[in-house]
Amino acid sequence: MTEATKTVAGRVLWVDDEVDFLRPHLMLLRSSGYHVDAVMNGQDALELLTGSSYDLVLLDERMPGLRGIEVLDRIRSSAPRLPVVMITKSEEESTMHEAIGRRADDYIVKPTSPRQVLSVVTRLLAGPALRHEHITRDFSRRFGELQEQLSIAASWRDWAELYSELVDWELKLEEAGEAGLGEILKGLMSDLNRGFCDLVADRYADWVHEGGETGPTLSVDVLPRFFRPILDEDPAALLVIMDCMRLDQWRAILPIISEHFEIEEALYAGILPTATPFARNALFGGLFPDELAEFRPAWWERGDEIGYNSFEDELFERQIHRLTASRIPVHYEKIFTAQEGDPLLTRLGGYLSSPSATALVFGFVDMLTHGRARSRLIWEMAQDTSALRSLTVTWFERSPALKALQLAAQRGVRVLLTTDHGSIHCRRSATIYAGRDASTNLRYKFGHDMKVENPGAVMTTSDADEWRLPPGGLNRTYALCREDYFFVYPTRLREYQNRYRDSFLHGGVSPDEMVLPVALLTPR
Repeated sequence: MTEATKTVAGRVLWVDDEVDFLRPHLMLLRSSGYHVDAVMNGQDALELLTGSSYDLVLLDERMPGLRGIEVLDRIRSSAPRLPVVMITKSEEESTMHEAIGRRADDYIVKPTSPRQVLSVVTRLLAGPALRHEHITRDFSRRFGELQEQLSIAASWRDWAELYSELVDWELKLEEAGEAGLGEILKGLMSDLNRGFCDLVADRYADWVHEGGETGPTLSVDVLPRFFRPILDEDPAALLVIMDCMRLDQWRAILPIISEHFEIEEALYAGILPTATPFARNALFGGLFPDELAEFRPAWWERGDEIGYNSFEDELFERQIHRLTASRIPVHYEKIFTAQEGDPLLTRLGGYLSSPSATALVFGFVDMLTHGRARSRLIWEMAQDTSALRSLTVTWFERSPALKALQLAAQRGVRVLLTTDHGSIHCRRSATIYAGRDASTNLRYKFGHDMKVENPGAVMTTSDADEWRLPPGGLNRTYALCREDYFFVYPTRLREYQNRYRDSFLHGGVSPDEMVLPVALLTPR
């Protein structure tokens, strides 16, 4: 079999005027399965690249005629994705910076060993395949253990840690392009969702009545447990809430944040319903909905609209003063658009320059999640959880949220970053029979004389105190969708099924909505 017919690991072009001294390097590359062509100047290299296909270029920086940097510029113009490794005798930092700035993929300083060159070539050409193989093998080995752990999981911690690991596997398998194992993972996630909902149905009443002694950290515990220690130690502290951010979305933006902060992550349980009037008010106020209704009875006369931007600043200020036993300045801002970013940063700089507690709520992820159901364009762009994550990262990289975090890092201010609830990709409908007094949310319903066609799709109670909700009178039922169900009425059934199936919704019971990240960010 000739070299032309052999399967090669990749085609490499080596451009170096001292090619005669590279025979050991060339021999090792070729014996490792690479096809290697060597030329002595940049002009010959560019001609070869015009007529032939290569997977990687090893490019000497100092050659007669065209310099390596000039050749790199021309390669980037004609083949922007072709990996190029610069090789030079210069150890000057400026040379390295120039190569990297012109988008070289790696940089090697002479003298080089054959093994060093082989390592760089293998990493760039075989790295993705090797990582794919490694991830595939590791997941296949772990699969049976995950199944066993799902079968014996008994506590909040068991289920939350399993969910966290499956989220990480989802991101790894997606990065590796492993669609087949991704489908297997979806089956595990479905089993986890079912078991988690059984746990919540069985234990939630205990959690909200007995506190952290029997269950997880809840929304009402987040500021006392995680934000107060910052306030006790630092003159200024920043709380950042990303409205409606799922755990997988957080893990997707975490690498960006880690460039500026050391990150300590924990998980907490969002209270029910997993919706702004309940979960975020509980977070800002440190109060369950029944306590909030007793504290401000008039607030609950507004029904489903309770709490949307109306009282969070007051709740936050009262809780901070209660936690610190002081009257430190408290600031609250909610940001929806990029245009609001620059004025915010100006104000934030002032807030962080003196003792204070500042809360920022960023609403883009929530707008994206809800906008998907109303906009065909967003629907097409965010077709599934993977696309939703990608859009979240794209927004975050240019967002006021990242700029605010960068400002905090520059000022040496620690940040507590969290979310109030997540969302779930809903695929199944649950038909509910209810009167006109029933609430309108698609994942939770409060009303009189309600009945669900499929009881297994919901978690219900007729006792508001059981879930620590405001009292609603006799014969009032509280129903929350489990797993990926959403409510539809028997009238216009098909229309609503078609409209809302595959939407990202929240307000119900699922790990996607309830298992939430809270992260302490310490500036590097």
